[in-house]
Amino acid sequence: MGNESSRQRGQLEETPLKPSRLSRFRRRFGSKGHRSVSDPILLTNLAPEDFAGVARIEIISAKMKFKDRWIACLSIGERTYRTDISDQTDEPVWKSEKKVILERDGPHIARISVFETNKLSRNTLVGYCEINLLEALRLGTEKNVTLFDLFDPSSPSTVVGKLSISCNMEDPIEIEKSFARRVLALVDYNEDGKLTYDEFSTLIKVFGNQVAASKKEELFKLADSNGDGVVDMDELATLLAVEQEEESLISNCPVCGEALGKFDRMNDIIHLTLCFDEGTGNQIMTGGFLTDMQASYGWMFKLSEWAHYSSYGIGLKSGSSASHILVFDRRTRRLVEEIIDEKIVLSMRAIYQSKVGLKLIDKGAKDLLQSISEKQGRRMNSAESAKEIPKFIEFFKDQINIDEIKHPIDSFKTFNEFFIRELKPGARPIAYEDHDDIAICAADCRLMAFESVDDSLRLWIKGRKFSVQGLLGAELSSNNFIQGSLVIFRLAPQDYHRFHVPVSGVIEAFVDIPGSLYTVNPIAVNSKYCNVFTENKRVVSIISTSKFGKVAFIAIGATMVGSITFIKKKGDYVHKGDEFGYFSFGGSTVICMFEKDSIDLDEDLIGNSERSLETLVSVGMKLGVAKGKRSSEEFSNLQGN
Repeated sequence: MGNESSRQRGQLEETPLKPSRLSRFRRRFGSKGHRSVSDPILLTNLAPEDFAGVARIEIISAKMKFKDRWIACLSIGERTYRTDISDQTDEPVWKSEKKVILERDGPHIARISVFETNKLSRNTLVGYCEINLLEALRLGTEKNVTLFDLFDPSSPSTVVGKLSISCNMEDPIEIEKSFARRVLALVDYNEDGKLTYDEFSTLIKVFGNQVAASKKEELFKLADSNGDGVVDMDELATLLAVEQEEESLISNCPVCGEALGKFDRMNDIIHLTLCFDEGTGNQIMTGGFLTDMQASYGWMFKLSEWAHYSSYGIGLKSGSSASHILVFDRRTRRLVEEIIDEKIVLSMRAIYQSKVGLKLIDKGAKDLLQSISEKQGRRMNSAESAKEIPKFIEFFKDQINIDEIKHPIDSFKTFNEFFIRELKPGARPIAYEDHDDIAICAADCRLMAFESVDDSLRLWIKGRKFSVQGLLGAELSSNNFIQGSLVIFRLAPQDYHRFHVPVSGVIEAFVDIPGSLYTVNPIAVNSKYCNVFTENKRVVSIISTSKFGKVAFIAIGATMVGSITFIKKKGDYVHKGDEFGYFSFGGSTVICMFEKDSIDLDEDLIGNSERSLETLVSVGMKLGVAKGKRSSEEFSNLQGN
C-alpha cells in the first residue's frame, strides 16, 4: 500500500469500484453471507421417522387488564425466544414468529409467558398459556388465528388476559419452495418478479456448488420455457425444488456458511429454512435463552452477566457462578428456573463454597443453624406468621398452584399450617397404581437418579466423606445398599411438603439419627467442605417389598426444618402413593436407596442426572421398574402422571 504511486491513487479515486452482484447479495444477508444469528441453527442428524414437522408459531397480540409495556416469551424444550417490548398499552401487538422443529418423541408443549416490563432487573410474569404443538399436525397447514386464555401463574383457573396466536405446520414441499422464492427474491435487483440469467448465475455462485455452477445454463433453460431470457419466481422456485430432490444444488448455507450434505436432504432443507428465517426474516423472535425468566430479565441483569457476576448454564454449578438453578420440568419437558431469594444465595455461597465458611461451620455454625431453625420454627407456628402466606405465594408465583390446595388460603391460622398443606383428592395421580413392580416419585421435588452411589459421587455429591454407611447408620447399612441405586428428592420451600411412599410393602424399622441442619440446596450439596446428607438430622426407615427387596427411605432435615413427622408406624403395610409424612417449614430432602440390581430407573431421569441436571417431578410420576419382573419397555414414561 505504501509503495503505490500518486497516479495509481488518482485512478482509483476517479473510477470507484462498483460492488459485485455477489457482494451485494451477501450484504442482504448480513456479514458477507456468514451471519452470526442470535440462536444459531445446529445441523443434527434427524431420522425421517423421528421428524414430526416444522411448526410455525406467530404471537400476534394480547388483551390485558391494565396498561404497561409487554414482552412475550415462547419456551419449548431447552430453548426460549422473546418478542420485542411493546408500546405502553393494554392491547400489545408483537406480530413475532418462530419456527421450531418437532420430533415425535421430543418436547411438544410450548409455553407462552407474558411479562410486564416495569422493573429494572426482573420483570413480572402476569400470565401464561400452553399449546400442544402436536395438535397442529392435525390442524394441518392452514394459518388459523386462535385466541388463548392467559392464566394467572399461581391460580391457573383465573384468566388474566387473552392472547392471539397463529400456529400451523409447514408443508415440506412448500418449505422448499418458500425458501427458494425468498432466496431468489434477493437477487431480483430490479424487483420485477423475474430473474435474468446473470441474476441466476449470482445465486448459483452463492450456493457454492461447483457441479451446479457448471450446469446453471442448462437449469436456466429448463425454467425459461418460452425462451424470452427471463424466468418468473414461481417457475424457478419449482425447478430448484425438483433439482434439490435429485441432487443438492446448495453446498453451503448462504446465511451462516455451514457446510451442508453432512446428513440427508431433509436435514439440509430444515437447516436452510430455519437459518434463513433467523438471518433475514422480519419480526423473528430473539433466541439464545434457556428459560422464559432469563429472557425476561431487564438491563441490570444483563449488566451483571456482562460483568460476570451471574451466569446461566445447564449442569453442575458451584462457587460464585451458581447464581441460578435450572431444572428440567418432566411434564412440559422444558427448562425452568428455580426461584431463590438472592440474599439467601449470597449467604449460602459464603458459608458452603469457601474455606472461611468451612471454618465457621467447624467453629459453631452448626449450633447457630440449629438455633435459627428452632427460632424460625416457633415463629412460623405463631398466629402472626399467617400474614406471611400471601407474600410467600406472590414471591413464588408460577411455582405454587393454589387451585390444588385442599383448604382455602384464609383457613390457615399459621404459616406452618399452610406449609404442610394437603392437596385436593386426585391432584397427584399415581402411575400404574395396581402394579407393585413399578416405583413412583415420593415427593414434589427436583430429582437426581443414579444407578450406583459411585455415579452420584462423580456427578453430584461433592461432600467430604460421603458413604452409604454414614447415610444409613451402622444399624441399617448393608452391602446390598452399598452397591445399589440412589435417588435424591430435593424439596424447595415452595413445594408441597408431604412425602409419599414410593413402593408397596411393610415398614420394618424407623431409626432417628441426630445431626446438623445444613441447607440441602445444590450450593451446599456440591460443596467439598461439608456433607449435608450424612451430617444432617434424618430419619431412616426400611420398607420390605416383594418386588424390590428392601428399600431405604431417608427423610433429611435442613435449615429451618427442625421437624420431620411420620404418619405411618413400624409394622404398617403401605401401598405406593400413600402419604408417609411431612416436613415443617423450610427446604428438605428425601433419599431412596434400592438394593443392587433391584430397579431399572427411568431413562429420562438417568439421562438428566448424567448431565448434572435435576428433573422437576410430582408425587406419583413413574420412577422405575423392578428388574427381572417386567420389562420397562412395557410401560410408557408417564410425563404428566
